[in-house]
Amino acid sequence: MPMSAPAKLSEKSILLNAAVIVAALGYFVDIYDLVLFSIVRIPSLQELGITAQSELLEKGVLLLNMQMAGMLLGGIGWGILGDKRGRLSVLFGSIFLYSIANIMNGFVQDIYMYAFLRFVAGLGLAGELGAGITLVSEVLPKEKRGYGTMIVATIGISGAVIAGAVGDYFGWRTAYFIGGGLGLLLLFLRLGVYESSMFKNVKAVEDVTRGNFLSLFTNGKRFWKYLKCILIGIPIWFVVGILITFSPEFGVELGVQEAVSAGKAVSFCYLGLTFGDLISGYLSQRLGSRRKVVMAFLGLSAVFILMMLLGRDFSINRFYLLCTALGFASGYWAVFITIAAEQFGTNIRATVTTTVPNFVRGAVVPLTLTFEALRHPLGFLPTAMLLAAVCLAIAIVSIFTLEETFSKELDYLEPI
Repeated sequence: MPMSAPAKLSEKSILLNAAVIVAALGYFVDIYDLVLFSIVRIPSLQELGITAQSELLEKGVLLLNMQMAGMLLGGIGWGILGDKRGRLSVLFGSIFLYSIANIMNGFVQDIYMYAFLRFVAGLGLAGELGAGITLVSEVLPKEKRGYGTMIVATIGISGAVIAGAVGDYFGWRTAYFIGGGLGLLLLFLRLGVYESSMFKNVKAVEDVTRGNFLSLFTNGKRFWKYLKCILIGIPIWFVVGILITFSPEFGVELGVQEAVSAGKAVSFCYLGLTFGDLISGYLSQRLGSRRKVVMAFLGLSAVFILMMLLGRDFSINRFYLLCTALGFASGYWAVFITIAAEQFGTNIRATVTTTVPNFVRGAVVPLTLTFEALRHPLGFLPTAMLLAAVCLAIAIVSIFTLEETFSKELDYLEPI
């Protein structure tokens, strides 16, 4: 069911500039907060009186799980709201929520309030990316929207580099204040950002069902398409959640000549991700294909994973170079989310685009649990190799069987 209502060129130009800039800066602050917590986790817990190594790990896992629970619930809630109320309400509502939570994190005095605020921050962080990508995808010309989502992801991922610098050179409370302040400052840029005309046209039709999350599971074809959109992103978070998160342990297993710093491994990985998102987005536009680019980057991921897991006696510099290479090969995040946005109709697009990346992030939980369960009977490196093979295989099958969506017309409704 097409919903044609072409925007005037002058109006579309305004939407292009404002929407892309605000979505990109919002994702920048989003990634800043996600990475910042990993960086300041130990010093913040120590200042709150938690000093025993075992308790630092236990409470750190609690805070991470609270944040992840917030992101999973928030992903569903914001996605539904984005299709019912609009993309802008979610974009700015999520930025406001995680900014306030960030500022409040700087005032915490006990672990329980810290955990609650990480849950609230997770709720807020869950909405910005999906709403931003949906808005950008709908307001840009279909031949150019890949460039818009490329800019959003590239600028956004670079927030991790800033988080690393701020976390290292400022106290953890100040670092949280800076993140919250950046988010609130961003809200002043909301002037000049307009709602997607596609969404406004759908909203004007009274009998159209919008934001029905359960409809993704009640139709077999729709469910498999939704599941494939999630599965193509799993290798990204295998790299980030297993290889990079546990990089100190991998360093020992691989005989790296010096102790590996998890903070440096994360920074180098995200540096690679920044350039990977830039190149993958650009190539998808030049080649006129999302599928070819994702396949190429999955192949690169397989090569660099093998180079890491089969290598021995690395120098520390070579190890960090591999972390950067793994990040680069995982840098198809922008293309992956664009694919999700392009697979579904306007009446459920925000729900899909917001939930898919959060479910991919949530996949870290079963991945880490599986890794922990298998590493003793199989061995540390063989378990990592097995998980890598499974993640890459399901991603390759998923992208190969998904529809090519480059330059697809998005002004249509999903039959529900």
